[in-house]
Amino acid sequence: MKTVFRGPLKTILKRLLLRFLLMLAIFWGGSIVLFSFLPVPFSAVMVERQLGAWLTGDFGYVAHSDWVSMDDISPSMALAVIAAEDQRFPEHWGLDLPAIQKALSHNERHENRIRGASTISQQTVKNLLLWDGKSWVRKGLEAGLTLGMETVWSKRRILTVYLNIAEFGEGIFGVEEAAQRYFHKPASRLSMSEAALLAAVLPNPIRFNAGAPSGYVRSRQAWIMRQMRQLGGEEFLQRNKLY
Repeated sequence: MKTVFRGPLKTILKRLLLRFLLMLAIFWGGSIVLFSFLPVPFSAVMVERQLGAWLTGDFGYVAHSDWVSMDDISPSMALAVIAAEDQRFPEHWGLDLPAIQKALSHNERHENRIRGASTISQQTVKNLLLWDGKSWVRKGLEAGLTLGMETVWSKRRILTVYLNIAEFGEGIFGVEEAAQRYFHKPASRLSMSEAALLAAVLPNPIRFNAGAPSGYVRSRQAWIMRQMRQLGGEEFLQRNKLY
């Protein structure tokens, strides 16, 4: 019996796997095209967080975001995330190879202090289309999808989507939701210090709290503000057609 069904079963499984991969490719490709001009209603990480809360019995958790255009976001906020996360954002094509090489070299020397090198483009892909966590499979998919996104989207569009789906706290996604929750004002009115504070929690928005910032978050906020000035302020955004 085993010899009779092994061949057909293996063929069926291969076909199912190929169809699944084809459906994923169509979904990812279609999402990149559609969201190049449509507002993003939710992200994969938002879905992951919501399902995780429900599975643990936390029915009060709500992953929420409010979409806003770049014109309704303070230029300080756009500049703050670039200063904090990816200062070569206007220059690279999705993957910052020099930063990756530096991170690999650092991680070889300091195994207990792992440094990442994800660009804003990569983070946008991960948040929008993939899942949280670390694995070579996810990183490989992330790299390929990032190149596709960079081909179709403008840098301004990538930055707009990133700011609308980035996680700023428990259940808080997008800069408009974060601005309303922490500062009781729209994202368009965020000051330089407020924008830097929000950007300071991005490496770990569950551990770091913009509503009750630790000493480390405050020091990171001050560093980000210095970087914003060194980049050239709003002129940096205008020169690179980001705002």
